[in-house]
Amino acid sequence: MLTAFTRAFRTPDLRKKLLFTLGIIALFRLGSVLPTPGVHVQNLAACFDQAREGAAGNIYGMVQLFSGGALLKLSVFALGIMPYITASIILQLLVVVIPRLEALKKEGQAGQTKITQYTRYLTIGLAVLQSTAFIALARTGQLFPNCQQDVLQNPDDIFGIVTMVVIMTAGTSVIMWLGELITDRGVGNGMSILIFTQVVAVFPSELANIFQANKFTFAVVMVVGIFMIAAVVFVEQAQRRIPVQYAKRMVGRRMYGGTSTYIPLKVNQAGIIPVIFASSLLYLPQLITSLFQTSDNVVIRWISQNLATGDTPIYMATFFLLIIFFTYFYVSITFNPAEVADNMKKYGGFIPGIRPGRPTAEYLNFVLTRLTAPGALYLGLISMVPIVALAVAGASQNFPFGGTSILIMVGVGLDTVKQIESQLQQRNYEGFLR
Repeated sequence: MLTAFTRAFRTPDLRKKLLFTLGIIALFRLGSVLPTPGVHVQNLAACFDQAREGAAGNIYGMVQLFSGGALLKLSVFALGIMPYITASIILQLLVVVIPRLEALKKEGQAGQTKITQYTRYLTIGLAVLQSTAFIALARTGQLFPNCQQDVLQNPDDIFGIVTMVVIMTAGTSVIMWLGELITDRGVGNGMSILIFTQVVAVFPSELANIFQANKFTFAVVMVVGIFMIAAVVFVEQAQRRIPVQYAKRMVGRRMYGGTSTYIPLKVNQAGIIPVIFASSLLYLPQLITSLFQTSDNVVIRWISQNLATGDTPIYMATFFLLIIFFTYFYVSITFNPAEVADNMKKYGGFIPGIRPGRPTAEYLNFVLTRLTAPGALYLGLISMVPIVALAVAGASQNFPFGGTSILIMVGVGLDTVKQIESQLQQRNYEGFLR
């Protein structure tokens, strides 16, 4: 990785792209610490210090993760990248359900551009809802339940509240723009780079806190973290390559085909999406218990005791099973064996030993199902690490190498390095041809 970055900085055009990407990241982090107008900075800092340790287990823990700690600071970029992630997931699901969106997806680049536009509109709508919800929580004191100080300068000023909602929503729009700038003029996928930035932003402070508290615990955390990173890298790189051959065919006076390639099926074909799905769904019980704290209903009491916190066996089992379910569900809607088999048959491709058409689709489905099983177990086990740490040692908030964080860091890091290496190879080929 270091070698790739060193070679990239020695290449003038790649150096410009890397410096441009770093500049956008710096601007992004500035917006993450810049407070929204109308926030009482001193009171917010005091309440933030009290609530920071419990942020991992409350209702907005996932948004707090993807905002790099900016959510509880009510900064301009407080919502982070979460509205865009949610909108993207919703659009991917709707493509399977709505025929019009499915037709757009098949239109190629033009259709994908239209779907991207719908994603932007939905992101803005979700940003308005989320910013309104968090400002309302801050206004009523529920954002920091254990803090009695007002985090807003004037909680009764409706115009000021609306202004804060507009600024946070505009911040989400700027984040989308910055991500597209990185994709067009920088290195790597812009949105992924911003997600990576927000996740790793909290690592130095968390590791420093652990080191100051207990040096032995710090050593254990680092060893476990390195082991987890190595395991994630190994699984993320693992893939099953299905060999494909294309028969020779005459088109006009030219002969096409006769080549061999493969279909790469990753062990973790679903990525991090199942973890986000499961985490979002399990925040609903926490929301219900927070809204009905004074209720004596038997169901509410059972939810509060078993599903509202992550240290109960029922919560752990439910979280693990939801990840398994959503892994199979997401793989089934993103990879269609029948469609892949039809495209292969259309262009004269076939898998050696497998007849084209339906037998090919059945074979791909069989292989994909067997691959998804270890991938789902891997996602479930990695995601359970911080929850088990909370249940065994009460140290979830002190364990920075959470499953979601590791998956994001390793996945984005590997993809970015691969893109840099591919661009370096292209330039080496150009120099060789000259």
